[in-house]
Amino acid sequence: MQSFLRVVMMNKKRPKHLALHKIKLPLPGFVSILHRVSGLFLFLSLPLLLWMLYSSLRSIQTYTRLLDILHYPLSKLVMVALLWAFLHHFCAGIRYLALDLHMGSSLAQARSSSRWVIGVSLLLTVLLGGWLC
Repeated sequence: MQSFLRVVMMNKKRPKHLALHKIKLPLPGFVSILHRVSGLFLFLSLPLLLWMLYSSLRSIQTYTRLLDILHYPLSKLVMVALLWAFLHHFCAGIRYLALDLHMGSSLAQARSSSRWVIGVSLLLTVLLGGWLC
């Protein structure tokens, strides 16, 4: 029996490595990966955000120092990236809640809702980021 299984397993042609750059990912899969990346980015930025909250509430000196730091272009870029991460994670989360309720679960609706998530999150990021900067 073992020799039969060994022969069957040896005849299967399996790739030795997975070439990720050759995989054509559909748009809902891309939105899923971005949802995970934005959640990780938000989680890793929690210490920074808590420090900013602490600095803004501690005293007027730390608040003005925080404002000085936030005037640098790099810090504005980080804040806009955090804004995008929050908005994308929020919009994709609403999409996943709707999918859990079996709303929009057909292929065409899933693709359409993926386009909406990307479009709305980018549009809100541009509008709110422009307003904040």
